Amino acid sequence: MTKIKVIIPAYNEADSITHVIKDIPDIVNEVIVVSNNSNDDTEINAKNAGATVLTEQNRGYGYACLKGMHYIASQPEPEHPDILVFLDGDYSDYPEELTKIVAPIIDNNIDFVIGARVKSLREKGSMTGPQVFGNWLATTLMTLFFRAKFSDLGPFRAIKYEKLLQLKMEDKTYGWTVEMQLKALRQKLSYTEVPVNYRNRIGVSKVSGTVKGAIFAGVKILGWIFKYSFKK
Repeated sequence: MTKIKVIIPAYNEADSITHVIKDIPDIVNEVIVVSNNSNDDTEINAKNAGATVLTEQNRGYGYACLKGMHYIASQPEPEHPDILVFLDGDYSDYPEELTKIVAPIIDNNIDFVIGARVKSLREKGSMTGPQVFGNWLATTLMTLFFRAKFSDLGPFRAIKYEKLLQLKMEDKTYGWTVEMQLKALRQKLSYTEVPVNYRNRIGVSKVSGTVKGAIFAGVKILGWIFKYSFKK
C-alpha cells in the first residue's frame, strides 16, 4: 500500500482551509497544515477538519514546507511516506485531483509530477497577467538552459519522498517551487506534468496580490534559474 502524505503551507486561509482538507482523497494517510504565522482561525479550522497542524513563525512559503518536512523526518521511519504531495491552502487547486497527480508515480514509477495549470482548464482571472508571464519566462529559460519540458511552476505537485530528500531543499520563500524543479533536472529525476483545473482562490493572494510580492517572487525565481545555469 502506497503511503501518501500532504503538506499544505497556509497563511491566513481560515475561509478556505476546511474546503481544501475535506476534498483531499481518502488515499492520503496524513494531511499536514503548516500555519505560516497565521493570525486568524486557520489553525483551529484545519485541526477541526482532521489535519495535523504545525506552526512556523518565520514567514515564507519555503519555511512552511521545510517545517512540514522536518516534522515528517522526526516520525518513526515506518511512518515516512512513499509520496509527498504539496498543495496550497487557498482552494485554487482541486484537491480531489490528487489521484491524477500521484498516478504517474504509482503506475509508471515516475519520480516527480507537476500539476500544470493549462489555459483551457483555468478559470478566468485565476492567474494574473504577471503570473502567466512569469511562468512562461521561467519555463522558457529552463527549456533553454536545461532542455526541460516544464510548462508551469504549479504548486500542486507530488514527489517520491526519498527523491525529495536527495534534493536537499533550502529556499525559504518564493523560490521553493523552481528550486525543486531545477534540482530535479540536475539530478536527472524522471518527471512529467499532469493538466489540472485551477480556479479563483478564496481570499487575496500573498504573492500575486501585491506588487511587492510579485516582484520579489520573480526575482527569487529568476535568481535560482540563473544560479543553476552557470553552476558546474
